[in-house]
Amino acid sequence: MQLKNKNIFVTGSSRGIGLAIAHKFAKLGANVVLNSRGTISEDLLAEFSNYGVKVVPILGDVSNFADAKRMVDQAIAELSSVDVLVNNAGITQDTLMLKMTEEDFEKVIKINLTGAFNMTQAVLKQMIKAREGAIINMSSVVGLMGNIGQANYAASKAGLIGFTKSVAREVANRNVRVNALAPGMIESDMTAVLSDKVKEATLAQVPMKRFGQAEHIADATVFLAGQDYLTGQVLAVDGGLSM
Repeated sequence: MQLKNKNIFVTGSSRGIGLAIAHKFAKLGANVVLNSRGTISEDLLAEFSNYGVKVVPILGDVSNFADAKRMVDQAIAELSSVDVLVNNAGITQDTLMLKMTEEDFEKVIKINLTGAFNMTQAVLKQMIKAREGAIINMSSVVGLMGNIGQANYAASKAGLIGFTKSVAREVANRNVRVNALAPGMIESDMTAVLSDKVKEATLAQVPMKRFGQAEHIADATVFLAGQDYLTGQVLAVDGGLSM
């Protein structure tokens, strides 16, 4: 898929990895939808002013089925299509299993996994009709390996992998490709809250002995979006952590 002039919807893209992904697509000449549950400032929109592309801010909650459909409908109305969907929105609610509440578990599942279902179902009909499209789901090495204190997060990210492979099989003959990324330890707002002890322990397990950057994930996302003969795959961008 040639990305220039295509329309890209990146959920959870007002900061961090999602924002880096949006910038990467815009640099390549693609129009982007910036999404947040909260606000998208004028200053943030101004960051895209030099790319010469359309940038559409759409607020909404991916975990709400009706809201997801409303957001996709709005994006199609303003841009005429959604050619690439990046299901990036996600949260953590870390605690040991014995201390984890029902709310801790269900909130993470609802945003990280159900949110991807909601957005994917909302966008698929249009992609199938166009006989072209790409969906990239943001999983995690935690979904591949598990991690202490993250049973809810691991379940949501492992679920995304099964979801990715199943949907990929359903829509492959319509030229709609569905893949997943599994980032490792990436420096972001989400990892900034971790203690130095946790960061050091994780770094000791990374063969490349350094953390990744949001730019690494953005590059991999663009790669998956542009590959016309790649579907149902999970690409780990983790410095070798999961090998």
